[in-house]
Parts: sequence; structure tokens; C-alpha cells
Amino acid sequence: MGVDPRCEPLRQHHTMNGKRVGLYLRVSTGEQTIENQREALTAAIERRGWRIVEAFTDNGVSGAKGRAKRPGFDKLIRAATTRKIDVVAARSIDRLGRSLRDLVNFLAELDAVGCDLYLEKQAIDTTTPAGRALFQMLGVFAEFEREMIRERVCAGLARARKYGTKSGKPSVMRRCRRPRPRRSAPSWRRARAS
Repeated sequence: MGVDPRCEPLRQHHTMNGKRVGLYLRVSTGEQTIENQREALTAAIERRGWRIVEAFTDNGVSGAKGRAKRPGFDKLIRAATTRKIDVVAARSIDRLGRSLRDLVNFLAELDAVGCDLYLEKQAIDTTTPAGRALFQMLGVFAEFEREMIRERVCAGLARARKYGTKSGKPSVMRRCRRPRPRRSAPSWRRARAS
């Protein structure tokens, strides 16, 4: 069986679209290397006919750290928001971050500026219809999580109002107020008194 000639223009468009890609490479410790990530992503990008504009790296930085503590990640976001890149590519979602809240914010920033996301290990590619659908489902789950947090906060505030406290948490003073046992006077005081 041969390839349908009508599909040839689509295949050529897919390989020649020239999307500008920003790679994000991160390792948590100084003993690790980003080279495995770089090689896997470079091969995947070349197969798609995209071109790597810049590699943004954070060596020896935990994914749990925020944007301010990850200079490579910060530069990546700035490149996406100024439209210097069309696609953010990372080996895995855990390279982008470990905090769900930070990931959701990052995905929202990409979506707002029309920047796509490619994750090699999770096979997420928002340049395709299936990838965009998955991206939108992730957004639905993120919105669901935000609403669940909001409900818990509102319930905590209602409980606080009911009991006349300022927040839903027990007061620090209330937790710390335990009756202390009475100590007898130190021996030097007893000796002095006699």
C-alpha cells in the first residue's frame, strides 16, 4: 500500500512549518546533567521540522522553587510572552515544576499568549488537535481544584465567624495555653530563706 498523494501536502506542511522552539532543561542537583534531556528533545524537534531558537537551563535548581529562584525558567516565560518562541518544549512535566499551582499559572500564561507546549514523556503536543484537547482538559481540572480550594476557604471562614475567631485556624495562643506545673523554688532560694 502506498501513501495517499493527497496527504503529501499535509506531511510537507507538518515538517516545514518552522515553529520556533524554546527548550527548557532542568536538573535538581549539580551532579546531574541536562544532556540526556537535550538529546531527546533535539531529536523530537528535528523530526517535527521545528527549529530550536534557544535552550533555557536551570542547573542544580529544584522544580519546587518558584520562578524567581529559577532564572532559566523566568527567561523562558519572558521569551514566550514576548513571542520570541512559538513552542515550549520540555522532556517531562516535572521539569517545568513540582507545584500544581505554579504549573497551572505557567500553562495559563502560555495559553494567554498562544504559545504551544510540547512534553516528550507525556506525549503532549498542543500544536495538534488531540494535544489542545488534553491541554483544555488539564485546564478544567485546574479550575476544579481552584473551586475546591475556594469552597474549603469559605467553609473555614464560616466556621470562624460562627465561633467568633478571626480565621478558620485555631489561635496560636489557644494552642500554646497549657497549664504549666508549678516549680518549687530553686535550692539556693530555699537555702537563703532559712
